Amino acid sequence: MTAHSDSSAGRILRDALGVVLSALPDDARIAIAYSGGLDSSVLLDAAVRAVGAARLVALHVHHGLSPNADAWLAHCKATALAYGVSFDARCVSVAHDDPAGVEAAARDARYRALDAMCAAHDAQSLWLAQHADDQAETVLLQLLRGAGLAGLAAMAPVRSVAGGVPRVRPLLGLLRAQLERYAHTYDLRWIEDESNADTRYARNALRHDVMPALSAHFPGFREALARTAAHAASAQGLLDELARIDLEAARTDHPEALSHAALIALDDTRALNLLRYWMRSLGLPAASTARLADVLRQLRAIAREGEDHALRVDHAGRTLRCYRGEVFWDEARAASASVPGAGEGARREPVQLNWRGEEIWRLPHWRGTYVFAAADENDPDAVPAAVLQRAPLVAREREGGERLRDEAANLSRTLKNLFQSRGVPAWERDVPLLYSGDTLLFVPRIGVNRSAFGEAGAARPQTWRRIEWREDLQIA
Repeated sequence: MTAHSDSSAGRILRDALGVVLSALPDDARIAIAYSGGLDSSVLLDAAVRAVGAARLVALHVHHGLSPNADAWLAHCKATALAYGVSFDARCVSVAHDDPAGVEAAARDARYRALDAMCAAHDAQSLWLAQHADDQAETVLLQLLRGAGLAGLAAMAPVRSVAGGVPRVRPLLGLLRAQLERYAHTYDLRWIEDESNADTRYARNALRHDVMPALSAHFPGFREALARTAAHAASAQGLLDELARIDLEAARTDHPEALSHAALIALDDTRALNLLRYWMRSLGLPAASTARLADVLRQLRAIAREGEDHALRVDHAGRTLRCYRGEVFWDEARAASASVPGAGEGARREPVQLNWRGEEIWRLPHWRGTYVFAAADENDPDAVPAAVLQRAPLVAREREGGERLRDEAANLSRTLKNLFQSRGVPAWERDVPLLYSGDTLLFVPRIGVNRSAFGEAGAARPQTWRRIEWREDLQIA
């Protein structure tokens, strides 16, 4: 490194890093997201000068999207070695046909890899090299997408991440031109990603076609957009505070559910604000305004019509449900129409097993598996092996009117009544009933019919098996 520590470019970077360093312990391990481009090269060099190489680890993500990706990895590793900085890299796969788009998919994969490497190196802070030009581009992109305040707030200088280290952007107040000046002052070498010139990507189109025109007519637009982002972040903070108040008022005994009545008691604007905040708190990605408006419309319809089981909104692999006055996100279940032989209105034919000690009985039409695990007779869902062997086991659909003895109440009750009394939602009642011959033996989510054991239940000694029903989403 050449000695230019007294240059104006050096002082600007040193001051920017000093602000974030003041919030960290003196011995904190700092990770640098290092792509090898101009911005991250400047950040790495300035960080070495500010805190020393020993406290740093340079992290590189190999996306495999460019034919030059291997060369970039080699450059980054060699540069880190020259600085005396620890280095790590991860390869990620990005699908070109990802529904979210290549840019979004690559960004998500990159952050997952960076979080994993931070954990591996016990880093306490992850520094990213975005600057004021990047912030201006982000605000413009969000404006053009019709984003709300959360989108317009763009990139935060410091962002806490659930399950990860804080993401810090020390250069967010600096212009790209200032980083270029620093790079030339200190004779840095960096790589150029050829994809940055491809204006088919929205951000590149802004950078190459729109930003120069704005600079010519509105020279201070970057600072103005940064103020817009700050104002939006402040306003979003107030909305989040209101949402926290509403969330506490709408909580139920279930830690991840909302009270249906409390939610729909809010006006539309406030209810939508709560829904957005609640989804973020559960780690769900943001939903569109149209999707959330549909959620609210359905929830209000339930209050009028009382058909809570009719609610169905799928999002990010989860399904929004309403049951017994609670609104919650359930694991998404495959629609019956997607099951071979079980389309709309189709019935599943009974299937039979002559049990000879099998531990697993796969039932593809129900997308699940019966498991017969070793157990003792005190297990409430255990049956004597002799009962499983005495007649063919048959799995069949509910037809209506089936009854099971409720041992606690000492009376026979319909399955519908038992499901209701145990709080099993309607959409979870489509399960295969297990018969021993013609005798109902086991009902998923209710349990074993012990009165079906007959004389076999009294024999001693004997082996017992616990019956479990496991859906595909739950079985490894």
